[in-house]
Amino acid sequence: ARRLSKTLTDTTTTDSASVAWSLATTRTTFDHRAVITGTDTPGLLAALDALATGTEHPHLTQGTTLDPEQGPVFVFPGQGSQWRGMGVELLDTSPVFATRIAECEHALTPHVDWSLTDVLRGTDTTTDPTRVDVIQPTLWAMMVSLATLWQHHGITPTAVIGHSQGEIAAACVAGALTLEDGARVVALRSQALRALTGHGTMASLTLTAHHTTQLINKLGKAAQDVAIAAHNGPHTTVISGPPDQITTVLATAQEHGARTRTIDVDYASHNPHVDRIRNDILTALHGLTPVASHITFHSTVTTQPLDTTTLDADYWYTNLRQPVRFTDTLTTLLAGGHRHFIEISPHPVLLPGIHDTLEETDTTPTTATIPTLHRNHGTPTDLAHALAHAHTTGLPINWHTWFPTPPAPGTEPPNLPTYPFQRQRYW
Repeated sequence: ARRLSKTLTDTTTTDSASVAWSLATTRTTFDHRAVITGTDTPGLLAALDALATGTEHPHLTQGTTLDPEQGPVFVFPGQGSQWRGMGVELLDTSPVFATRIAECEHALTPHVDWSLTDVLRGTDTTTDPTRVDVIQPTLWAMMVSLATLWQHHGITPTAVIGHSQGEIAAACVAGALTLEDGARVVALRSQALRALTGHGTMASLTLTAHHTTQLINKLGKAAQDVAIAAHNGPHTTVISGPPDQITTVLATAQEHGARTRTIDVDYASHNPHVDRIRNDILTALHGLTPVASHITFHSTVTTQPLDTTTLDADYWYTNLRQPVRFTDTLTTLLAGGHRHFIEISPHPVLLPGIHDTLEETDTTPTTATIPTLHRNHGTPTDLAHALAHAHTTGLPINWHTWFPTPPAPGTEPPNLPTYPFQRQRYW
């Protein structure tokens, strides 16, 4: 790093892009890795100096490669990762992302009366972006398009896992559902959910599923319609039910020292409330034709790999009705040798639960958890940081695709310092 910094400082004819291209595509990649991101030479040099001196820098990512038995897992969350303006900068800077969003919009068009692009850009002043039948299809499109970006840069999952509606995006990325079928499932099912709005709510509490069940049972009639909706981590549970009963459960949980948080929804999914719309969902999704996927689909309904030809209308009702067994499914993946988990979302809402599961299974030191974007941070630089994290933990990023215009054939590469062998004489 010191030698490279000196070379860049002493040479005025070498531009940063040429240096980056050469370092990324013409050098041997070893197990100890570092990636520096930046938009100007002073910023790059500052991060390079931090690497040389062993200090931290916001644009410096370092790591040592893992040696997993299996390839990476793409993780798709349900609701909660959305934020105003998500995807806008990538729409303007990434043709791959913009093209996939346009394809998702085309697939959604027969089922919705609003424009996906207008909702993302905030130019639609008549559609409520927080409405369940708007936000769920929008997040589905975001996740499918972010997955396409990862694949464009060389990262293809060997397995996928989805949380609640995230399973719809997971099924599309795995190849089990076409984009058109995925759009149909997410649009029509979320429209059916509107019949439940105003009658329920959901909340998260820092208790095990066992202790949550005990607490609900102890409350008796005061919580008789409350159900566990999701197992998000070994010590984090989501409940759903009528608002007054949820309030009672949360107050009691707080008395026992649990932290609680009400989720911003006005319906109770993964609860017997969903029985009311069963026929609506089965009718709307009749004739769905899932196929065998080329990527393993781990179901958070069953906790096991699933034959994706069974992802029919009945499955997507069951996915909405039964609890999300995210923790147990994650444990299954860890037991199978998976060690790279990439959350495909605008904001990492599942990584805390994943971290808790890793600690519980004592696999934290040998596992990498990688977010894609963060709330209010959705720029190409943020994507570069995600790719850097993946690269430094051993995933084979195709850096060629990062550079829109590679050097012309015959172009002389910059004269950069070679590998600094630490030579020692024994005479």
